[in-house]
Amino acid sequence: MNEMMSVGVEIMLVGMGTVFLFLAMLIVTVNGMSKLIERFVVEETTETTETTAVKGVNPQVVAAISTAVHQYRKKHSV
Repeated sequence: MNEMMSVGVEIMLVGMGTVFLFLAMLIVTVNGMSKLIERFVVEETTETTETTAVKGVNPQVVAAISTAVHQYRKKHSV
């Protein structure tokens, strides 16, 4: 019985260690890919964001959206 417990604990530790190592490698890989994507892709998207920010939004459109949201919340209040 004692031997079975020690084998069970050993298998549990090996399994948990394997899962821990896999998750650690996954975190490192995701962070590395994030840095790579930031380096090459974000520079292109910031240019398009700046051009749309310069154009602005029509104040009438903002007023219409605000009114619609207000009416929706008024009808569907909890």
